[in-house]
Amino acid sequence: MPDQTLPESSISHPDAFAAPEVSRRAMLSGVGALAALAWLQGCSGSRKIAKDFPSPVWPEKQASLTPPPPTVYYQASPTPAPSAPTPQPASRPQPPAPAVSGIIARSQWTRNAPKWNLSKPMNGVGLITVHHDALNASGMRGYQSSVDRLNKIRRAHIDRGPTWVDIGYHYIIDPEGRVWEGRPVSIEGAHVAATNDHNLGIMLMGNFMEHRPTQAQLNSLDGFLAAQMRGYRVPMNRVYTHREFRSASTECPGTNLQSYMLQTRSSRGRLARMV
Repeated sequence: MPDQTLPESSISHPDAFAAPEVSRRAMLSGVGALAALAWLQGCSGSRKIAKDFPSPVWPEKQASLTPPPPTVYYQASPTPAPSAPTPQPASRPQPPAPAVSGIIARSQWTRNAPKWNLSKPMNGVGLITVHHDALNASGMRGYQSSVDRLNKIRRAHIDRGPTWVDIGYHYIIDPEGRVWEGRPVSIEGAHVAATNDHNLGIMLMGNFMEHRPTQAQLNSLDGFLAAQMRGYRVPMNRVYTHREFRSASTECPGTNLQSYMLQTRSSRGRLARMV
């Protein structure tokens, strides 16, 4: 790994806690090699290949953006949301979000704003990606626990370097099924290397290589995905997990959530029946 600060676009997966940078000299040493191995181990393994992703565009510097008006929040419910207009071309304003309520506003867990001057407008949602944060959440309960974890994840992402705008994901689902607003959906996320254009990032708290998602998380995930798919008119073949991207070298979202996603997206799966 080069001894330099990496931009958002070069990171394949913004796991909750960034690994310390390792110089070329340290990598060649026994200690450096072991440190690098420990960091990379969670992002290795086989993965499925997805096709036909939108071409990424990562300008060196974006014009300053004005913060969006108050967001219309979502409910993680199995009831599908009403249809919203088709996402408009990049030259037009972003379409309104699906009109349902219930998501926990960003303002409930942080007063810090994204770095608007470094952000890139989303300009419509064309695909959705599911992640985990790769941190064990067994036994994690309570509203404040989720608030604390969200702040730790955001700080870790910001600490990756000066080009990082905010927490990488747009929405986060905690073990009790609450859905939290992360990075504003009006701006592009940072959760899949080279494929963040029009890509809505949804993360579940937990390390699903080590344990299973809770039933509350799965219920919220299916309901929330169905609402976003109907609202943004995203078809099932544009709903991915992180490991299914050609640009990714990761086990995210973990074996247990990956197997569930394969099941729920199948023709007889719960998500397929909901949309």
